[in-house]
Amino acid sequence: MNRRDFLHVTALGGAAALTGTALSKPIGQSIHGPRVRSFELEESTIPQLQSAMRSGKFSAISLTKKYLARIHEVDAQGPKLRAVIELNPDAIAIARALDRERATKGPRGPLHGVPVLIKDNLDTHDRMSTTAGSLALAGSIPPRDSFVAQKLRQAGAVILGKTNLSEWANFRSSHSTSGWSGRGGLTRNPYSLDRNPSGSSSGSGAAVSANLCAVAIGTETDGSILSPSSVNGIVGIKPTVGLVSRAGIIPIAHSQDTAGPMARTVTDAAILLGVLTGEDSRDPTTTESAGKTHPDYISFLDANGLRGARLGVARKFFGRHEAVDKLMETAIADMKHLGAEVIDPADLPTHGKFGGAETDVLLYEFKADLNAYLATLGPSAPVRTLEQIIEFNERCKDKEMPYFGQDMMIKAQAKGPLTEKVYLDARDKCRRLSRDEGIDAIMNQHHLDALIAPTTGPAHVTDLAYGDRGIGGSTSAAAMAGYPSITVPAGFVAGLPVGLSFFGRAYSEPVLLKLAFAFEQATKHRQPPRFLPSLPV
Repeated sequence: MNRRDFLHVTALGGAAALTGTALSKPIGQSIHGPRVRSFELEESTIPQLQSAMRSGKFSAISLTKKYLARIHEVDAQGPKLRAVIELNPDAIAIARALDRERATKGPRGPLHGVPVLIKDNLDTHDRMSTTAGSLALAGSIPPRDSFVAQKLRQAGAVILGKTNLSEWANFRSSHSTSGWSGRGGLTRNPYSLDRNPSGSSSGSGAAVSANLCAVAIGTETDGSILSPSSVNGIVGIKPTVGLVSRAGIIPIAHSQDTAGPMARTVTDAAILLGVLTGEDSRDPTTTESAGKTHPDYISFLDANGLRGARLGVARKFFGRHEAVDKLMETAIADMKHLGAEVIDPADLPTHGKFGGAETDVLLYEFKADLNAYLATLGPSAPVRTLEQIIEFNERCKDKEMPYFGQDMMIKAQAKGPLTEKVYLDARDKCRRLSRDEGIDAIMNQHHLDALIAPTTGPAHVTDLAYGDRGIGGSTSAAAMAGYPSITVPAGFVAGLPVGLSFFGRAYSEPVLLKLAFAFEQATKHRQPPRFLPSLPV
């Protein structure tokens, strides 16, 4: 066991021991891989957990202890997923207070007492750090909660801890390995432990899939909710930019960043989305969502939601993987059977015309936005600028850069202010080609309710020497537009899950949820992982 293994297991085991939970003994290996015991709460949904708490079968405390024990067994021992980077030492105390409140006042809402995990780039003003997986921010305690953490606490959720991620939300190196961070090590895919969980919300995706929590929060700039949701066999929602405040989230780029739900069912994702929305003075973009948010997205779920829907097949996102294409053809046939009218092809007129504009936008905004975030941490912050982070990484390269470097950070540091013409032209190009001449154009032309495409391919084998080897995905157009996307399990390729994406106009979450729910309910592709060491030959 190396030092990082020791620290990870000790931290998780110690925090769980504080709860009084009886944790399992170390689990042995077999020819079939790590043995993982059956879990009483496996695949439990938020409505099921609420029903169990109402009946007295479970309490917030008992649920919290069960999930903490599951994290210890699956994440720190056994398969060693490394999905969780830090546990909340106050989780049991929070759960106890929520149980008292339920007894005297009743539940606050559907998340009351429900254990959730959040990505380690969302600020919490408590005894947990917020580090984006980097040792440069080790021990950093933000002065206040992020808007997302605040909304979760107000809803009565129990924040169990924070999930590992691709360090700095996968914006450090162009040759990175997704799921790896200097602080948390490498997250594994629970379907095949040698496969990649995808980035950057890798820990959230693996944790939800492995039933380490009820639901989790991820963040996305381009694919970082949708891709890990797809390869981990869960539902992910990338909301319209501005629907959920970014205040208190370690950023990449304000043009595209958003937090969003990651869950095992569309219903749970819809419940979580309703909790997260709202205007926030710390994020002016949220003012654009006024009158367009819904506290209850459950009301839009309709098992017959595909009947009469007009769906456009973004065919140019196909052709990268034969087996994935076959799954998508089956999904299209299923949706036709369920009453959808399918327009095929319905490709974006601007497909492939963006060039390097998105990269330019992200590089410029990363420098400006990260420096602005670090300034909010105050004079005691471990690092205060991107330049200092680059210097830290160089000083500590044996721990921070054993597998890949920081070329993206260096390129971002070389950029000028957001008033430069290169940036302004790139930003305008991204918006125009993705919105007016892209998604909106093709949807207007064919009067579509949504566009559909494979989210990405099956998980590739993790390779720390060469970095990521994925086949790409369909996330970029909606990401650059700031428009919503939802991915839903659509089947398996050689035992690895693959997701189907629905994406569309700004603030079309109600429509996308209706469509995704109808597909989910008719197909039921979600299957829990088996923690295989590798795919059987």
